[in-house]
Amino acid sequence: MKNKFYITTAIDYVNAKPHVGHATEKIQADVLHRWHRDVLKEETYFLNGSDENSLKNVEGARKAGKSVEEFVAENAEYFKMLKPMLNLSYDQFIRTTEKRHFEGVQKLWRALKPEDIYKKHYKGFYCVGCEEFKTEKDLVDGKCPDHNKEPELVEEENYFFKLSNYQSELEKLIDSDVIKIIPDYRKNEVLSFIRHGLEDFSISRSVKRACNWGVPVPDDGSQIIYVWVDALSNYITALDYAESGDLYEKFWKGEGERVYVIGKGILRFHSVYWPAMLLSANIPLPTVIFSHEYLTINGQKISKTLGNIINPEEVAEKFGIDGARYVLLASLPYSKDGDITWERMTEKYNADLANGLGNLVSRVMKLAQDISYEIPTEREIGGDIAANMKEYRLADALEGIIGLVREANRYIENNKPWELAKADRKKFEEVMRKLIADLGYISQWLVPFLPETAEKIKKALKTKEVKPLFQRIK
Repeated sequence: MKNKFYITTAIDYVNAKPHVGHATEKIQADVLHRWHRDVLKEETYFLNGSDENSLKNVEGARKAGKSVEEFVAENAEYFKMLKPMLNLSYDQFIRTTEKRHFEGVQKLWRALKPEDIYKKHYKGFYCVGCEEFKTEKDLVDGKCPDHNKEPELVEEENYFFKLSNYQSELEKLIDSDVIKIIPDYRKNEVLSFIRHGLEDFSISRSVKRACNWGVPVPDDGSQIIYVWVDALSNYITALDYAESGDLYEKFWKGEGERVYVIGKGILRFHSVYWPAMLLSANIPLPTVIFSHEYLTINGQKISKTLGNIINPEEVAEKFGIDGARYVLLASLPYSKDGDITWERMTEKYNADLANGLGNLVSRVMKLAQDISYEIPTEREIGGDIAANMKEYRLADALEGIIGLVREANRYIENNKPWELAKADRKKFEEVMRKLIADLGYISQWLVPFLPETAEKIKKALKTKEVKPLFQRIK
């Protein structure tokens, strides 16, 4: 029986078009999906979607002079366009305004233990950008550090969830890697947060403050379910949790991995609040939470709120689909933020793809026109590459493959096969067959990262076709 692998990205607020930060997360998840599906040959399911029930979307619609329904539908389409733009392989895109999602969220609410929910009057500072209440220690000079805005003071009666009931159990689950948080320093960050003591959190909003937008609390017409409870539920509602459908039985309740690819800013929601609710509802837990760093521009987090945006469509237009996948993946390190500029992306593209991989394929195929060779069959992925993929070090794994490209280009320079073709035919063919084998293996290992390029190399090896893969860009 094949292993099961279910992978999701965060669903995105659709209060504006996607930026390269959104795109890079989707590409990371796509690489992992293709790795498990095409390399490890597992049975996989890849989910993407849009978070449409937040107050941010209501405010965005108001500013745009549109109805909320029209506004979120229009922006959800922009996020869907990332699929062909970046050759993403996800199986489903869920919108949280769908009927099946509403039904699933309400089913989850009803499944929570009654003793874990209570109603109380509350007063606090709320950041609409984060869709989260903030404490004084969360603020810098009275402002949310992520959105550089003062939160609004909110006072109302809401339902609360007894997060404190799950403190010891969550600590054990995370400490023992039953819920594995990657990287380790993020795991330690979450454990520290838990050990400082968990406070109960609000899980509803008044209909008035929510502008009557979102999933209604069952049996209470005055309240809307808190957007984070609603949004996190998409991971199971998309699998037809409401009806206990086949996908839910196979990829959530069944044996296998359940993996989240999310930004570090929403780690607490995914690793603390969400698992606690699942425990309360007696629903299986995620198995892996990969919390990636941010892309930044001039050292500042890319944010629709702040307005410092690079459009992924522009990146794809300039570098092509695989070129865009490459420069964005390579720009985001495993353990620190990656700062991007057009100049850096262009330099990386030219050095590694145009002058590196593209040049290697072109030289080898030109020199191989009059020799016979066998295309190598699949072999085990290189140790370092496989190890990096297992640890979710995607940029490092990709760099390992490009390192093999550099080695092959150096081998050409050192052996000068164009001279050997005239002086030593036997040695020439020996050198060329090694280079053909190198290209064959590189094409196999590139499949999850640059799928179109991998196929072009495989085709070139079969047909001896000489076509430039990547054009140098100024």
